[in-house]
Amino acid sequence: MSAIAPGDLVLEVRGVTKAFGEREVLRGIDLTIHEHEAVALIGASGSGKSTLLRCIDLLEEIDDGDVFLDGEVITDPAVAPVEVRRRLGLVFQAYNLFPHMTALENVILGERRAHGASRAEAEERGRALLARFGLAGREGDRPDNLSGGQQQRIAIARAFAGRPRALLLDEVTSALDPELVGEVLAAVRDLKREGMTMVIATHEMSFAREVADQVAFLHEGRILEQGPPTQVLESPRQNETRRFLGRLLEAGRA
Repeated sequence: MSAIAPGDLVLEVRGVTKAFGEREVLRGIDLTIHEHEAVALIGASGSGKSTLLRCIDLLEEIDDGDVFLDGEVITDPAVAPVEVRRRLGLVFQAYNLFPHMTALENVILGERRAHGASRAEAEERGRALLARFGLAGREGDRPDNLSGGQQQRIAIARAFAGRPRALLLDEVTSALDPELVGEVLAAVRDLKREGMTMVIATHEMSFAREVADQVAFLHEGRILEQGPPTQVLESPRQNETRRFLGRLLEAGRA
């Protein structure tokens, strides 16, 4: 379904495990993401989707396995996490904007600090990004004066401002009122059409079907099933996948 064909390997997760105390959250995850590819992570709450994204971004230290970015082992203790995060953009479900900063200041902060852009250069790019995500004229507004959907689009613009190799999107619509979900998903669709490499944890199955090249179903810390959206979402092979999708269907009818 891609407008741009997948290219070179950007991210690779090999045998990654992660536990919090006695609770195993990731139990040997293998995943590959190629350039221009969007991979959707689906599964119930607690299945490991958010933890996997945080491990890729080095916000959580893995217990075993490796993560590669452009062929480099980024989970090596010798690698500086801040350097890795300059090459990845993570968008949280709770926006994580700085409340004392304006929309524009939030967007340009990372570009100025991480990439050394001048204020004038960063502001020019920041204004263009805000306009691109439908926020022209809101540059001077602080987060409290913006809707949840507007705040999330600012968070996406901020992540994109650093020209990341890949965007990691963690349930970016889960904190939004239903009427605001569409505007955020539209912004992600636009990025996909332009060939942005993305890993998307989502509970929006119709969105995963439309945007993803591959869907990975996580269950109790393992990827039980992976393949094109039409296969995983419409003709799942695993019983657990069928049960998960059936529960979502029932919830939608309630």
